[in-house]
Amino acid sequence: MTAAAPSVRTLPPFARGPVLAAMGVLAVLLLVFADRYGYNRDELYFRMLHPAWGYVDQPPLTPLLARASTHLADSPWALRLPAVASVPVVVLITPELGGDRPAQTLCAWGYALASAPLVFGHLFLTSSLDLLVWPAVALMIMRALLREDGRWWWAAGLVVGLATYNKLLVVALLLAIGAGVLLAGPRRALWQRDVAIGLLLAAAVGAPNVAYQLAHDLPQLRVGRALAEHNAAGVRVSMWPMLLVLLGPPQAWVCWRGLRGLWRDAGSRPVRGLALGFGVLLVLVFAMGSQNYYTAGYLAVLFAAGAVPVAAALRRSRAARRGLTALLGLNLVVAGTIALPVLPLSAFGSSPVPDINQGARDTVGWPRYVAQVRAVVGGLPAAAAGHVAIVTSNYGEAGAVARFGRDLPPVFSGQNALYDRARPPAGATVVVFVGEQGRSAARLFADGCHRAGTLENGVGVDTEEQGRIAVCGAPRGGWAAVWPRLHHLD
Repeated sequence: MTAAAPSVRTLPPFARGPVLAAMGVLAVLLLVFADRYGYNRDELYFRMLHPAWGYVDQPPLTPLLARASTHLADSPWALRLPAVASVPVVVLITPELGGDRPAQTLCAWGYALASAPLVFGHLFLTSSLDLLVWPAVALMIMRALLREDGRWWWAAGLVVGLATYNKLLVVALLLAIGAGVLLAGPRRALWQRDVAIGLLLAAAVGAPNVAYQLAHDLPQLRVGRALAEHNAAGVRVSMWPMLLVLLGPPQAWVCWRGLRGLWRDAGSRPVRGLALGFGVLLVLVFAMGSQNYYTAGYLAVLFAAGAVPVAAALRRSRAARRGLTALLGLNLVVAGTIALPVLPLSAFGSSPVPDINQGARDTVGWPRYVAQVRAVVGGLPAAAAGHVAIVTSNYGEAGAVARFGRDLPPVFSGQNALYDRARPPAGATVVVFVGEQGRSAARLFADGCHRAGTLENGVGVDTEEQGRIAVCGAPRGGWAAVWPRLHHLD
């Protein structure tokens, strides 16, 4: 069965001016605060990874882009802008549902200054690209259903295939929307030849990525299980309040209006499955138990849908417009304080921000940590020169040494993809072991390990890097025997 001829729908014109203005303000905010604290631990890790078809903990795209950014500028600001591109994609959903210029303006400004674009825009993580990919896939599926134009299924399949190189989680989005359409209709849309073509395109484009996973015993599933073992209990509780936090409480109310509008409004009937799809996604996130922010991209879609009825209601009340504007402004202040390094670093540790925003907590102290490692290396006997290797407990520490300690001996780590990247050479018989893993690993080295220094960020922020620096002897049985004992996925 082929798709029907595309239906003719007159859409409101795209509100280019408000959208560009909102993008500009978001870009300025991200650039102004980009370098104030420093790299996030994941960013330091990504820039260490050499280009490959995949890694044990993720597909290749985000590390590839992070490493490529160093050719533009080896600085955090070069990583901070991808989230800006999500603004026009999110806004394009609004006119599909009849949203005129005021609705698109509300969508542009409300979304651009919400929590998620600020949090995931200030950091370059796989979730930063999800903010672009998920609304794009949803937009294309909505166009296929609303316009009855099967070519949009092809486009959605192409984007999904490309998105698998960022994160395989995009499959959960497809499952959620597909289940929603299957439950709410129009079911006939799923049996079109164009849907099959779109799925084949997704499979073909993503095939090398899937082949890597199959050839390496599905490592991402193993990492997902490891994350769930550590996070599941907390995620299954925190994912519910996170629905209010990801965009902010005022925006959460707009999302609710969008969810209700998709389900109830006559003009949204072809896409009402997206309302049920959100419920399916919640079930999937709960079952996976990996991260509590996996709903962020879908919430952006609901926000774009909610801008239509909310803007219509605001036309009838000047007081309501002023009230919502004030709430959005207050939300920006709160979200900006949590997401961006607006506080002086001296005040950051005593504020509640490190407890709320783990990503911000993981941006402090890296040059100081490396200086502390350098002091330990500098205190080694002259006879150790040429025989020293630095081994770190986690990839953040390794990435920091690689970035800020280019004068130091080579650095290695047994965490995630760095374990496969390289192990210390046979001649490395003096080990500077950074981090708390060195305490449990002491028995693996001749003469054990003795404490020689301390990792301390100096601003009162409790991170997993805070701990000891030890000096260890030669590995017992050589690195071939010891290195597998230092491997960990988390």
